[in-house]
Amino acid sequence: MMKTRLALRLTPLFAAVLLAACGQQQGGPGGHAGGPPPVSVAPATQREVQEFDEFTARLEAPDTVEVRARVAGTVEAVRFKEGQVVKKGEPLFTLDARAFKADVARAEAQAAAAKTQAELAKAELARAEKLVSANAVSVQEIDQLRAALRSTESNQKAAEAALVQARLNVEYANVTAPVSGRTSRANVTPGNLVGVGDPVLTTLVSSDKVYAYFDASEATYLKYMRAAKPAATAVQMGLSNETGFPHAGKLDFVDNRLNPATATIRARAVFDNKGGAFTPGLSARIKLGGGSAYTGVVVPDRAITTDQTHKIVLVVGANNIVQPRPVTPGALIDGMRVVDGLKAGELVIVDGLLRAFPGAPVTPQVLKVDANGMPIPVAPAPAASK
Repeated sequence: MMKTRLALRLTPLFAAVLLAACGQQQGGPGGHAGGPPPVSVAPATQREVQEFDEFTARLEAPDTVEVRARVAGTVEAVRFKEGQVVKKGEPLFTLDARAFKADVARAEAQAAAAKTQAELAKAELARAEKLVSANAVSVQEIDQLRAALRSTESNQKAAEAALVQARLNVEYANVTAPVSGRTSRANVTPGNLVGVGDPVLTTLVSSDKVYAYFDASEATYLKYMRAAKPAATAVQMGLSNETGFPHAGKLDFVDNRLNPATATIRARAVFDNKGGAFTPGLSARIKLGGGSAYTGVVVPDRAITTDQTHKIVLVVGANNIVQPRPVTPGALIDGMRVVDGLKAGELVIVDGLLRAFPGAPVTPQVLKVDANGMPIPVAPAPAASK
C-alpha cells in the first residue's frame, strides 16, 4: 500500500520534469521555438552558359636550336650579347678561317687545272674526229680520246665540288643565328678550340610566339571532337602571378593518339609573344571553351547533396513543404552548377540543409541573387545599443 501511494506521488513529478526537458530542447539554441526551422532559399536561375575546362600547361618555344660549330677551329670572337634578341642570319661566333681560305685557294687552282685538262682533251678529240674520214686515226684511238675527255670532265667536276666545300668551310667559320629569337649564355669564349658539333656554343629560342602544351582526359577529348568547329575553340591563358585568364590564343594541335598509361592526349595552344612577356619553361593555366553557349538552369553547388547514389536538391514547394528533387549535375562555373531536373524560379535550399527534412515544413528566407544566380548573403543586423 505504501509503494502504491509513493508511485502515485512520483508519476506527476516525473511527467513535469519530462515536459520541462522537452521545452528546453525545443527552445534551445539548436531549435526554433514556435514554428518550423528556418532555412535560406534562392531561386534556380536560367541563363546562358558557356562551359570551360581548365588545365595546367607548360610553355615552350616553337623553335629551340642548339647552336654548334660546323667546322673545327679556334674561336676568335663572340659577336652577340648574352640574352640578346637576334634575327636570323646575324653573326654569333667567328672562328679562325685562315686555314679554310688557304683550302679555297688550293681548290681554285685544282679546279682551274682540271678545266684546262678537260679543254685539251676536248680539242684533241675534235682534231681526231676530222681525220677519221681520211683513215688517219683508228677507231680505237677515237674511243681512247673520248674516254680521256670523260675522265677529265669528271676530274673537273670533282675539283669544282672541292672548291664549293672549301668555300662553305670559310662561310661556316662565321657562325650565324639559324632562327630569330633570344640567345642564351655563350658557352665558349675567344681562344677556345671547338670541334665539329661539340660543344654547344649557345642555345637560341624563338620569341615571337609561344606554345602551351597540356594534357586532356579522354572524356574531354571526346567532348571537343563532337563540337561542330573544334578548331575555333577559344583558348585563354593566365600565368601563376596573374588573376584570371588575360591572354587569348588558339588551339592549333591535338596529338594523333592517347597515352594508354595516363588515358590523356597532348594538345597545344599558340599565343602571340611579340612583347616578350612569356618565357619558355613557365607554368601556365589554360582555359578552354567547351563548345557553343547554351541556355541552362544553374544553382549554387553547395545546394546539391547526395541521397545514396543520386544527386538531389531540396526544393521548398507549396505550404513551405520540403521536396527532394533528383538532378543531373553538369558543368561547374564560378561556384554555380548546371543541373537538369529543375525549372527556373523554383526555390532551392542553399543554407540550413541539416534542418530540412523531406515532407516536413520549413520557414524559408528568400535570398537575392546576383547576375550569375549566386545568392547574396544577408548582412548581419546591427547590434542593439544598450
